[in-house]
Amino acid sequence: MLSQLFGLNLLRLMVAVIIFLHGGYRLLNGGIEPFGQYLSQQGFPLGLIWAAAVTGLELIGPLFLLINRYVSMFCLLFILLYSTGVALLHAKVGWFVVGPGRNGAEFSVLLITVLLVLMVQHWPARR
Repeated sequence: MLSQLFGLNLLRLMVAVIIFLHGGYRLLNGGIEPFGQYLSQQGFPLGLIWAAAVTGLELIGPLFLLINRYVSMFCLLFILLYSTGVALLHAKVGWFVVGPGRNGAEFSVLLITVLLVLMVQHWPARR
């Protein structure tokens, strides 16, 4: 039981760090505007606002994961976000992120799976 708790907490903390760094890099390196342009090209109205909202979610959501609050809700939001990324971009360019491919879906699928595990583990129990 203790090892399971340690494993789930470590997983939750590392996912929070990875997601935070993903959004933080975009924010600090001028990536919001190109991301917004990409979203507009894909048919999203107000692509820049969507890109800023996604970046904000990736900066704020991990803080809730770190403090172990609203974990299921934020995991669900991230699952929806990264599933959209797979549908819009990653699945179209293949499976592999590096090596035999580039920008593929493999990392996103792994991240979605981890988020699903965390969401289920933190789901509020019915009383």
